[in-house]
Amino acid sequence: MNGLATRLASRMSKTSRFPALPVAGFAGTSFKHEHLPAILGDGPKHGFFEVHAENYMGAGGPPHDALTRIRCDHPVSLHGVCMSIGGPRPLDKAHLGRFKALVERYEPALVSEHLAWSTHDSTYYNDLLPLPYTPATVSRVADHIDEVQEAIGRPILLENPSTYVLFAESTMGETDFIRALVRRTGCGLLLDVNNVFVSATNHGYSALSYLADFPLDHVGEIHLAGHAEQEDDEGDPLLIDSHDGPVADAVWKLFDIVIGRCGPLPTLIEWDSDIPDWPLLKAEADAAQAILDRHARDMLGKAHAAG
Repeated sequence: MNGLATRLASRMSKTSRFPALPVAGFAGTSFKHEHLPAILGDGPKHGFFEVHAENYMGAGGPPHDALTRIRCDHPVSLHGVCMSIGGPRPLDKAHLGRFKALVERYEPALVSEHLAWSTHDSTYYNDLLPLPYTPATVSRVADHIDEVQEAIGRPILLENPSTYVLFAESTMGETDFIRALVRRTGCGLLLDVNNVFVSATNHGYSALSYLADFPLDHVGEIHLAGHAEQEDDEGDPLLIDSHDGPVADAVWKLFDIVIGRCGPLPTLIEWDSDIPDWPLLKAEADAAQAILDRHARDMLGKAHAAG
């Protein structure tokens, strides 16, 4: 981090805070450093940026310099990917401490993690792996969520997974499992609509039925992303949550349905590989914003008509 950014961060932590900027009803994008000049050239606008917490767990340097510049004018969503909340082992205390420090440093509008596990002993996997849905797993995961929330002093949003296999020992459906976690911990939910579509296609169930049973009243953020289309060994469709392209038409349709039921929630476009130029990523966020704005107008019109 350069001297100016260091002094700015120090002043914010001791004498002031970043501006409290709204995220409700706005669309945002993943923040990629190569887009920083274009974002700064656009100037402050409504919307937000999401960052993966693990990319900012060093003490300083260019990543923090860039994020500090973004955070001065925009709200930030902090998204953890390596907490391994669903894992069988205790949470890594050092990792949780670094996560807490990021929350305190950047005062994110939204904080989230995955319903998944990604560690075994001292090994970290580059995957978000599924877990069996049983009462025992509910208890373990709820304890981990409680630990994270107590450490950072606020509720987190838990993201539904994209899955490619199911566990024979599961005794609960995914939506029942998620609902039990919300009830036990008071956490909120991050509804990844692309994950719903990917999992529904891979396992042969209805995405609409899943959403009808999802506890939508606890959703605090939505994710949209692209996926890759493949085939499994039997020639059946296999979707991969790849985050390497635009949002698919079917996912846009599901998103429209969700917003019609929930109202305009903060919505994030994830694009994490084969990163496009800023105008293309921004256009995806603009498309999400158009849907959010349309439903906001519809809700306002209905309220006026009822009044």
